[in-house]
Amino acid sequence: MLDYAAFSREYKAVIEKEVVEYVRKLQAPSIVKEAMIYSLEAGGKRIRPMLTFAVLASFGRDIERAIPVAAAIEMIHTYSLIHDDLPSMDDDDLRRGKPTNHKVFGEAVAILAGDALLTYSFQLIAEMTHSEVTPEMKLELISEVSKSAGAEGMVGGQIADMEGENKQLTLEQLEYIHEHKTGKLLAASILSGAILAGASAEQRQHLRQFAFHLGLAFQIRDDILDIEGTEEVLGKPVGSDMTNHKSTYPALLTLQGAKEKLAEQVQLAQDALAETKLPTMILLSELTDLIANRNH
Repeated sequence: MLDYAAFSREYKAVIEKEVVEYVRKLQAPSIVKEAMIYSLEAGGKRIRPMLTFAVLASFGRDIERAIPVAAAIEMIHTYSLIHDDLPSMDDDDLRRGKPTNHKVFGEAVAILAGDALLTYSFQLIAEMTHSEVTPEMKLELISEVSKSAGAEGMVGGQIADMEGENKQLTLEQLEYIHEHKTGKLLAASILSGAILAGASAEQRQHLRQFAFHLGLAFQIRDDILDIEGTEEVLGKPVGSDMTNHKSTYPALLTLQGAKEKLAEQVQLAQDALAETKLPTMILLSELTDLIANRNH
């Protein structure tokens, strides 16, 4: 079993190549393909595909079967970033150190590029051809991913986030936002790997718990980085949460309290992972620590 650094180098390169190749194959106007690829190539940690791949590796399954669904989830994540950056949403000029999509292609093309990434993602899952991916698996993947990305997941979390601006939220309200806005798609990445690996119902339940705590840890770290990070490393302005009058974990708990909450969520994630009793959990364990300690 590779350590996470080696695993990530190998499979990050795979997903970054494949996700662009999928778009290049489209019979579509060149401008929308160019805009889709622009944001897909903007960089990023590719944590969601890596989670899908790491789950499969933990079950001892080949990773090739998961490339289309991993690419699909990365496309959904990328569409959400394009739309989040729009003037009607967060109105950001920079994403990962580059001008945001609408700054390069205009608002109309940016909206349509996001729409195209979202819809194409489900086509990719529906057209999976690996011999061990059954029609039932594809149906379950589409159900899991669509629920996580839609009104009951990421979109619902974004709405709650917008409605929470300029308000003092409770910790419970803040956790709802981040469980849905960030955590649900991370969970879909993990559960997609579990579906393709043939995980038991009990293992899936523990992986859902793992995903829940991992998602909260991810967002708490984001909130901390918005205070302690630098624009050069983050690739976007720092302090935007305060500027936009958003409730954050440091604002509710103090910076030290947020760091303690982060440590708690990481431990709960590791505990849930241990409950799966997978023979090889090192990749998922290392990825959890990486999310908790990342600087961007």
